[in-house]
Amino acid sequence: MSGFMGRSQRRAAFAVVAATSMLSVAACGSVSGGGGPSATDELPETIKVVSINPTTGVVAFAGESANKGYQLAIDQINEQDFLEGSSIEIEYVDTKSEPQTAAQEFTQVTAGGDISAVFGSVSSNEAVAMSPLAEQAKMPIIYTQAGSDGVVTGDYTWRATPLMREYYPLMEQYIEETGAESIGIIYTEATPTLQDIGTNTLPGLAEDMGIEITASVGTQATTQDFSAPISQVLGSEPDLVAVLLVGAANPTAMTQLRQAGYDGPVLGNSGASAGNLDPAGEAGEGMVWPADFNYQMAAPSSQEFVEAYRAEFGEEPLNYAAEAYDAAWFLAKSFKEAQSADRESVKDAMHTIAEEPFDGALGEGLTWVDQDLQVPGVVVRYTTAGEELLYEGEAPATE
Repeated sequence: MSGFMGRSQRRAAFAVVAATSMLSVAACGSVSGGGGPSATDELPETIKVVSINPTTGVVAFAGESANKGYQLAIDQINEQDFLEGSSIEIEYVDTKSEPQTAAQEFTQVTAGGDISAVFGSVSSNEAVAMSPLAEQAKMPIIYTQAGSDGVVTGDYTWRATPLMREYYPLMEQYIEETGAESIGIIYTEATPTLQDIGTNTLPGLAEDMGIEITASVGTQATTQDFSAPISQVLGSEPDLVAVLLVGAANPTAMTQLRQAGYDGPVLGNSGASAGNLDPAGEAGEGMVWPADFNYQMAAPSSQEFVEAYRAEFGEEPLNYAAEAYDAAWFLAKSFKEAQSADRESVKDAMHTIAEEPFDGALGEGLTWVDQDLQVPGVVVRYTTAGEELLYEGEAPATE
């Protein structure tokens, strides 16, 4: 972990001890409804929540960034005395980028009885394993990222990130600007989100635009050499290439794509952010993707978050941190509305708070629809000098 965890441990010294001790209990306890802090007509002095996120493994870059967003928001909530005498205490648990570990950790956290809510994994595979347990345990849980079906499944599950397929259509403007009449697609079958984009969303968008898909090639999670799928896609002679991969696979594929002779723009996804493309150097130039946040967004509420994040961490925030920041504030408002840390009361308050639009790190006029957050979104392009904001979407319409 980065130096960030050192700071967070000083603010919540019990975190590592609790996470370690939970490992010794094993996942033999059953998950059942009830439990948690008792319902009262006032908030307790300390409200305990947990972030169950990957901070090691293939998607650690997203989990670590999300935890920074949670930390920043909770520090602000406590320092501002937003809950009027009560404070939020957060514990960080590592899923190791493994769905089974995510499920086991959630089971152990729920069995503890003193946790009021959970921030769920950024990984779709892990979130899908956690959500049935959350609904069974009646534990309020807010995810960020985790953009596949099977994550938001009932009254207790929320996602402070829109499904990627909902803001991927922002790419239509960019695709039109390229003048492309055909697209070749390489996508990973390792994550439901990117498999959905590669097999449904992008082909559907192309069809609406009258653009041909010349080839569509799925790759396995273990793929390290992309030369074969690249050769297959380039052999179909597309005007534009889409590379939809996770994290560190992006620079490998981009380098091999350029070596194979393709020098045009590349449609990607936000998994190429967080510096993941940097190892590709100039070969990474020209990858373009949609996202729900970029630190260059114009909204005053976004810039307020960016300035606070820079002051705390000395770096530009990623979308994972912005999503987590808004999720933490949403939960804090729900605690205040409920005037209780009881899980059932918090769940009811979340539905009440979600009825009103709000301004946050992800932009202005943010709304909840079926417990998924709706955002304006942005389109960015990778350069060796940093991400270039190409354009922003419009705030979601409100009734």
